[in-house]
Amino acid sequence: MAARNADATVIFVGIDLSVESEGNDRTDFLLPGYQTQLINQVAEEAKGPVVLVILCAGGVDISFATGNNKIGAILWAGYPGAEGGRAITDVIFGRYNPAGRVPLTWFYADYADKLPMTSMSLRPVDELGYPGRTYKFFNGSVVFPFGFGLSYTTFSYAARPSAHWVNYKLRPSLLCPPLNYADGAYVPPCPSVEVDKLPCTENLTIEVEVTNTGVVDGSDVVMVYTKAPEGVLGAPQKQLAAFERVFVKAGKKAVAKLDLNICKAFGIVEKTAYTVLPAGQHSVLVGSGSNSVSLEFAVNLDLAV
Repeated sequence: MAARNADATVIFVGIDLSVESEGNDRTDFLLPGYQTQLINQVAEEAKGPVVLVILCAGGVDISFATGNNKIGAILWAGYPGAEGGRAITDVIFGRYNPAGRVPLTWFYADYADKLPMTSMSLRPVDELGYPGRTYKFFNGSVVFPFGFGLSYTTFSYAARPSAHWVNYKLRPSLLCPPLNYADGAYVPPCPSVEVDKLPCTENLTIEVEVTNTGVVDGSDVVMVYTKAPEGVLGAPQKQLAAFERVFVKAGKKAVAKLDLNICKAFGIVEKTAYTVLPAGQHSVLVGSGSNSVSLEFAVNLDLAV
């Protein structure tokens, strides 16, 4: 086997348009054919570093590879096109420092067995044992969470300014739609207001100081999530409100400035499909992915009647 004598081994596997394309429904999250066995056998025989390159659009369960100590790096390249080979080699050989983030959750293979095709709900259906969909409503373990991505360097965050409390007082002119709350939760006098009934001119600006704590120049994607007030049932666990990519030289700092429209960032779609703005203390989470939170602060929305 060539891998036994190679200084380094790069394994290309994945999916093609015969499996995933418009009009084709995938039946599982596995690599087709014998690719899993191929990866494990080549990695076992290789004497040098092993890089696994995945070519696909949707997520696949490669947990067998993430747990394999012989595989030193995994690169998801999507369907990269004519210049894909150059781009992939630039990343592998360190000529380019990657900063991409996965735009979807990569589930384990058994997730496909937990949901029938007839279930259209994004939220979990507890009485039937159906899990939620997407990072907003699925709270189980995954192969790679939404927003995951690695770099050849590391970053740290600091909030600017240091204040971690923001208060907005909004005056809805119409009725206050009710929301479902957990038992014992505080219910405001005006629980929510339909976003369509507000001018939605208020904005919140967040400035995050990003420090490159490594030895390689690189870019980082600062991601801002919002979370509805405690006790509101059916709300997303969190939802992406804004993101900003910043380039930072090694050992230096840069500032990411993110503008959040109050209605868009803090509004949620309730069970009857209306977008409403809940009253109460919302949370703002800042990090480099949905499972990586570095900063958190509160935004209070007072719907005064």
